[in-house]
Amino acid sequence: MTDPKGSSLDIQFNTSVPTEEGVVFSSAQGRMCPQCSRPINDCICKAQQTTPTGDGIVRVSRETKGRKGKGVTVITGVPLSGAPLKALALKLKQRCGAGGTIKNGTLEIQGEHRDLLVAELAKMGYNVKLTGG
Repeated sequence: MTDPKGSSLDIQFNTSVPTEEGVVFSSAQGRMCPQCSRPINDCICKAQQTTPTGDGIVRVSRETKGRKGKGVTVITGVPLSGAPLKALALKLKQRCGAGGTIKNGTLEIQGEHRDLLVAELAKMGYNVKLTGG
């Protein structure tokens, strides 16, 4: 911003929106993490996320519910989270030649690929079971 004489002005507004949880946004810092109250880029909550625990069995099933009859292969119980889970999903999607997603720690691979995925996951050392028929 410049003043009428042409010299630059360095003005910084510090407006923050306080809530019951703390500051959500600060113009000086940007978006704030609701858990640790630090800027999103400096958030320590991501590093503290733990690996989900389960019974040690990876279950592979097929679902069509809510997908207009289109089937997806659903993989649950994988003891990974974050980047390792994304890497596993990428590897499995490439192996199947299909798309997919991760929703709430569950992998969804488009199409019927149960047998192929069970073999791949067993080869990776997981204890795998077919579920749902």
